[in-house]
Amino acid sequence: MALSNTQYDAIMHEYEERRSLHRQELEERVESVYETVPGYRELDEETASVSADFGRRRLLGEKLDKSDLQRLLRELAEQKRVLLTEAGYSSDFLDMGYTCQDCRDTGYIESEKCHCFKQKIIETLYDKSNLRTLTKTANFKRMSDRFYKGDDLKRFIGARKAAEDFINNFTSDYQNLFFYGTVGTGKTFMAVSVADMLLKKGHSVIYFSSVGLFELLSENSFDYNNKQELRSLYDDLFECDLLVIDDLGTERVNSFVTSELFSLLNERDARKKSTVITTNCSLEHLQNLYSDRIFSRITSNFKLLKLSGPDIRNLIKIRRKESEELK
Repeated sequence: MALSNTQYDAIMHEYEERRSLHRQELEERVESVYETVPGYRELDEETASVSADFGRRRLLGEKLDKSDLQRLLRELAEQKRVLLTEAGYSSDFLDMGYTCQDCRDTGYIESEKCHCFKQKIIETLYDKSNLRTLTKTANFKRMSDRFYKGDDLKRFIGARKAAEDFINNFTSDYQNLFFYGTVGTGKTFMAVSVADMLLKKGHSVIYFSSVGLFELLSENSFDYNNKQELRSLYDDLFECDLLVIDDLGTERVNSFVTSELFSLLNERDARKKSTVITTNCSLEHLQNLYSDRIFSRITSNFKLLKLSGPDIRNLIKIRRKESEELK
């Protein structure tokens, strides 16, 4: 799917606001240093004066060695650094801050879209997935094993270790994860936590519920006017660094779904693009629900991770209710 001009302009406006905010923050830090570090303002003014004077003299025809200016500027920069650190500030306190260090909040690295821009496009086009909101509550910092015991705990620890290894080796080792088990055992939480960490590392991530994914594909597949949209959608699904398909098996399974699912898994595997899938289906039910070739693709190309135990969502609701009744 392609961005409209309005959507593109909105993203670029957000980058402008980021840069404006960081410039304002820097100006405030500079003012605080001027007020608390004697001599720093004068050195700053001298730096600007030396550069301006050098430029003016060259325009008037003087033959000046640029290395002399560079040497003087280095000396002034060192004097400012010493003043800052002696006053208790870090040496980079007056460096410009950026939300994305790679593109410096421009959205582009040379003429190529930055990874942060690509993720912005994904979030704009597929905002129904609400991934950013999900990661606020589902992440490794909030992950806990307190609801698991015995074999359930062993499975949880194993799945978490596999998820951490998947993240740590993401750029060097192509893998796919398949979380399966009964309702409420933490499969979606685990998948979203993986997505959260990879987003923070600058990777592009698309998250879909299985129902939402196949509905979107269906809407675009059967409308001739949407051929270009469908082509762009496939490009995004095939090329994003990580695709998360949540609750596989909740969609209405038919020939269209099985065909699209196989094509998606096959194409991403060919391109060595990682996929994470969650499902409440048992492996036996999964085989009965989809074609043998899809089942074979999943069991051979995915690390199968079973989560078991009580319905954690239910337990949390019960505890909250009991807590409220005690108040």
